[in-house]
Amino acid sequence: MAAEAVEAVFREERGLLLASLVRRFGDLDLAEEVTSEAIEAALRHWPAEGVPARPGAWLLTTARRRAVDRLRRDQAYAARLAVLAADAERAEPAPAPDVSGSGPGFGFGSDELPDERLQLFFTCAHPALAAEDRTALTLRCLAGLTTPEVARAFLVPTATMAQRIVRAKKKIREARIPFRVPGPDELPERLPGVLQVVYSVFTEGYAASSGPRLQRLDLAEEAIRLARILRRLLPAERESAGLLALLLLVHARREARTGPEGEPVLLEDQDRGRWDRPMIEEGRALVVRALTGGPAGPYGVQAAIAALHDEATDVAATDWPQIVALYDVLRTLTPSPVVELNRAVAVAMRDGPGAGLALLDALAGEPRLRAYPPYAVARGDLLGRLGRDGEAAAAYREALELTVTEPERAALRRKLGE
Repeated sequence: MAAEAVEAVFREERGLLLASLVRRFGDLDLAEEVTSEAIEAALRHWPAEGVPARPGAWLLTTARRRAVDRLRRDQAYAARLAVLAADAERAEPAPAPDVSGSGPGFGFGSDELPDERLQLFFTCAHPALAAEDRTALTLRCLAGLTTPEVARAFLVPTATMAQRIVRAKKKIREARIPFRVPGPDELPERLPGVLQVVYSVFTEGYAASSGPRLQRLDLAEEAIRLARILRRLLPAERESAGLLALLLLVHARREARTGPEGEPVLLEDQDRGRWDRPMIEEGRALVVRALTGGPAGPYGVQAAIAALHDEATDVAATDWPQIVALYDVLRTLTPSPVVELNRAVAVAMRDGPGAGLALLDALAGEPRLRAYPPYAVARGDLLGRLGRDGEAAAAYREALELTVTEPERAALRRKLGE
């Protein structure tokens, strides 16, 4: 029972514990080490002494004591942290966001700043870090994945991922990236990067880049957990609501997205009775928040598209004209070949396969789509619907050459067999 309690505290509160320690000592490595030591101490003491009434506060106190002991033993380390602390002291503090509705998720008591986790978000997702390093660091520090787990998520050797994480921490230290929430003038520029990191984590969970499984549900659920934290910490930011809505509305279909052998099941063939209706209702309510009070952001628009899919009883009943209209908005907010591809598929559902194929063929020269399997799959599907079987087979063979996940390869081989 104690081990389960430690695991629950670790999962729910680790980010805040780590953020509190980084805020106090200014060093991610030290914070991670003493956090691990505090967890190990809990596993030793709690079975005999019982789980404390405030386990998060117990862990924080233990970790702080370990950090102070370490600094007393290592004067050089302490001197380096003193320089970082002085830099932080000179930095102009940013106003704290309104997080009065944070609720019971913040378990360390009123003496702890509830926005410290948000500060860690912005530190891990700082634009000075390479994009791949930002995502790796977020998974390691905020999602609590081990380095081998992060490496498996991105299909690289553990040593390679360890180097990325070390490189990111070194950049934070050497560039003296401040551990703080950006001020109101910086937030519009910096927030999209934070949201993008969480979205990237979810994307890898939704459709694994390679390997034996189509979905990495553990990663998708970690991304949703991080998005919930952002939503609580930034209640006034509509795009944080939009991101959480999008993740919930897509993840609600998880049970119906694969067949008995792990093969992908297309949206039109999914058993909608297996969709998670409470999750859909939560996502729909967040869409309203994301689209109310000003111009829509890209996550809010994508969430609205996902909501229209989830509300329909089947593909034929889907409001395709409204989905096309939303893609028209999205292409102005975040123009990209992938948005144009998705819009073309929606046009095909509204106006027929010929109209959609014409739009896809107009995208044939886009370099990003040449190595993007969904483009070839979409062309194969529309060509097949038009009775152009030879061209459809060629498109599916092209997609098969580009696809690396085994479930999707098996599905494409079945398409070719048909």
